[in-house]
Amino acid sequence: MTKRIPLSMFFVLLMLSTFACNLVNPAIFSSLQSTLEASTALKPAVQEPAAVEAPPIVSQENDLTRLYENVIPGIVSIKVETASGGGMGTGFVYDTNGYIVTNEHVIDGYTAIEVDFSSGYKINATVVGADKDSDIAVLKVDAPSSELHPLPLGDSRAVKVGQSVVAIGNPFGLNGTMTLGIISALGRTQESNRQASNGGTFSVADMIQTDAAINPGNSGGPLLNLNGEVLGINRSIRTANTVGGEASNSGVGFALPINLVKRVVPAIIKVGQFDYPYMGISTLNSDLMNLAIIKELGLERMTGVYVTDVLSGGPAEKAGVVGASLKTGIEGLLSGGDLIIAVDGREVKIYDDLIGYLVEYKSPGESIVLTVLRGAEKKELTLNLIKRP
Repeated sequence: MTKRIPLSMFFVLLMLSTFACNLVNPAIFSSLQSTLEASTALKPAVQEPAAVEAPPIVSQENDLTRLYENVIPGIVSIKVETASGGGMGTGFVYDTNGYIVTNEHVIDGYTAIEVDFSSGYKINATVVGADKDSDIAVLKVDAPSSELHPLPLGDSRAVKVGQSVVAIGNPFGLNGTMTLGIISALGRTQESNRQASNGGTFSVADMIQTDAAINPGNSGGPLLNLNGEVLGINRSIRTANTVGGEASNSGVGFALPINLVKRVVPAIIKVGQFDYPYMGISTLNSDLMNLAIIKELGLERMTGVYVTDVLSGGPAEKAGVVGASLKTGIEGLLSGGDLIIAVDGREVKIYDDLIGYLVEYKSPGESIVLTVLRGAEKKELTLNLIKRP
């Protein structure tokens, strides 16, 4: 929605011939020449090797063209009317029942929603449900089956940095725009669209970073691999400047991982919402864990999730997790909190590792085992997860 943003390799075979030159006596050369000529006359004609057809050159240009032609029928433009005006975003067909997936912020404050297909077919949509925590919304259209072309979903856990990807959407209202890039990084965390009761915000974890151009209007559209599988939903961009007062692409874009979509969307369709697991802790931003702070906190290692506070009566407190309480030489920084270094045996280096694991694999009512460092002492604590308030 415009108000938020958020080859072929040519193989050339070179035939290289090496020549050795020697000086010889003219008489000897004449004798050798006669011998060679006589020998050549006796030899049968040398048979030329059979012609071998060169393998076809794989054309990325053709691959991208086919990719676009295959997926564009399943990508839609979303036009939203609100009390204060309107906006535009992108979405894609989830299944043949007419469910459309997009970002929650694309439809926020809607009074009416129109979905436009690449064929030119247009129809009004209803909202099945929206999840502010993940920024995912599900729409429903009663379109003919000829218009419903679901896109295949990939596996965001199999994504690798450096992998080629394409983004397709409607930047600035330019329908069906395709851009090419790579996966720049994985495991990024951004704020969700919902505030916590203590005034903070919840997080969206395991986000995919890409340099494929994403601009206002791309929100809700697919980030695809070269097989045409959806790896994520384009959500936002990082920008320090604006063009005409509006955010523009900076080469740093973010997409929601498709494995999160696979959990949230079916729940929205079935019951209208998705319930997130909740621990009841506040933590120190991993980006702030520099050497000075690590030393001031007296931590035994440089990686992990440092607990600054635990919710009174919450799951973490009941499990015995300890928050920070002792003053340090840095104003506003307290020491004495647990450092979470693993969850269910999986190493936790940064907060993204912890929240990403919980959201993708765990549900309220289930338990996890946290490995924490309390000073130099290592402890294992069993924590029973509840529903995020």
